[in-house]
Amino acid sequence: MLDLARGVLDTNRMIDNDCLDIRTVTMGISLLDCAESDGGASRRRIYDKICSRAEHLVETADWIQDQLGVPIINKRISVTPISLVAAASGEDDYVEYARVLERSASEVGVDFIGGFSALVDRGTTRSDEVLMESIPDALHETGIVCSSVNVGSSRAGINMSAVRDMGEVIKRTAEATAADGGIGAAKLVVFANAVGDNPFMAGAFHGVEMPETCVSVGISGPGVVRSSLESVRGESFDVVAEVIKKAAFKITRLGQLVGSTAAQRLGVDFGIVDLSLAPTAEIGDSVGRIIEEMGVERVGAHGTTAALALLNDAVKKGGMMACSNVGGLSGSFIPVSEDIGMIEAVRDGALGLDKLEAMTSICSVGLDMVVVPGETPASTLSAIIADEAAIGVMNHKTTGVRIIPAPGKAIGDELDFGGLLGHAPVMATNPYGSADFVMRGGHIPAPVHGFRN
Repeated sequence: MLDLARGVLDTNRMIDNDCLDIRTVTMGISLLDCAESDGGASRRRIYDKICSRAEHLVETADWIQDQLGVPIINKRISVTPISLVAAASGEDDYVEYARVLERSASEVGVDFIGGFSALVDRGTTRSDEVLMESIPDALHETGIVCSSVNVGSSRAGINMSAVRDMGEVIKRTAEATAADGGIGAAKLVVFANAVGDNPFMAGAFHGVEMPETCVSVGISGPGVVRSSLESVRGESFDVVAEVIKKAAFKITRLGQLVGSTAAQRLGVDFGIVDLSLAPTAEIGDSVGRIIEEMGVERVGAHGTTAALALLNDAVKKGGMMACSNVGGLSGSFIPVSEDIGMIEAVRDGALGLDKLEAMTSICSVGLDMVVVPGETPASTLSAIIADEAAIGVMNHKTTGVRIIPAPGKAIGDELDFGGLLGHAPVMATNPYGSADFVMRGGHIPAPVHGFRN
C-alpha cells in the first residue's frame, strides 16, 4: 500500500513539475472494406466507418484524463493508406478523399487524422502516383489531415524516382500553404522503413497488418528524464543509463495504463505504447536539455550523438520492461521547432543540418520539423530525403524527413506555427546542388544485409 501511494505521489510530481503527459491517444481504423469502384460510395463508407468507430474516442480520453489526473494532449485517428483504399475508384484526383477524412475527423472531435499516405518503396502504382500528386492540394484544403509516403525499406532499397517526386511535392505543398508559413509541409513526412503502428503525427497510418480497430498511445516525458538526471550530476554513464531506464519505466507504465483502459472502454484492441520522448517548445520539455544535462555544453557540440545513443537505448530498455505492447517508433524525437533546446542551439550556431543528420542515425524518426529557406530547390529537398532514407535502410531503422521550405523566409529568419508545432529558425542547406544526382531516378538497391530469411 505504501509503494502504491508513493507511486501516485511520484506520478503527480512528474505531471506538476516535469511536463509529463500522454502526448496522444490514437485510434487506428482499417478502411480496406471501404474500397469501391464508385468513389462517392467509397467516401460515404469511409465517413460512416470513422464516425461510428471513433464516436466515443474523445470522451473516453477525457474521462481517463479526469480519472487519472494525467494530461492527454491530443486525440487522433490513423487510417489505412488512402492510396490502397482509393485505387478501386480509378479516379485521377484524391483530394475528395482528404476532404472526407477532414469531415469525419472533425465530426468526432479529434485533433488530427493521418493516413493520406502511400507505400512506394518497391515502386509506384497508378493510385500511388495519384495520391502523391494530390498531396499539395489536399493539405492546402484541409486543416487536420496528415500525409506520409514511404520511399524506402531495408528489404527493398530506395525508390529514387519517388524521392525525386517528393522533393517537388514538398515544395508545392509549402507554396500552396504560403499564407500560413508553408504549414502544409509540416503535415507531410517522407519515410524509410515506415511502421503501421505509429501513433504520432504527421506520419501515422493504420497498417494493413493491424487489427480492424485498435488504440495506441504515444507517451512523452523529456522533462521527467532531465529532472531525474539532475540528481546524478558528475556520476558515470553507467549511473546515468540506470536513472534513465527507471524514469522510462515509470513513464511507460502510465502509458500502458491509459492505453489498456481506453481500449477496454471502447471495446477495441489495445495496440501499442510508443516510447518516444516527444518534446515541446515549453521550458523543461526538451530532449536537447537532456543531452546538455549529461555534460554537453550545447546540443550539437561534440559528444551529442553519443549522448543521444545512450538516451535512446536506455529509454527502450526501461520501457520494454514496463510494457509488452511496445511499438511505433520508440526512442527520442528531435524535432527542431518543437524542442526549446534544439531551437536555441540552432540560434547559437551550435546545431546545423550536418550534425542533425548524424544524430538521426540514432534517434527515432530523422530530420523532423526542420525549416529551410523558401528558395531551396526541390532537388535539394529530394537529396536530403535520399540521405535520410539511406541512413534508415542501411541501419534497419525508421527514418523520415519533415522539412518546411518556408516561402519568403531566408537563413536566420524565424517561422512560428504556434501550438505543438512550435517555432524555429530557418537553417542553411549546403550551397552546392544535387540536381544531377536526383534526376537519375530509378532504384538504389537494398543493402546485402537487408536480405534476411
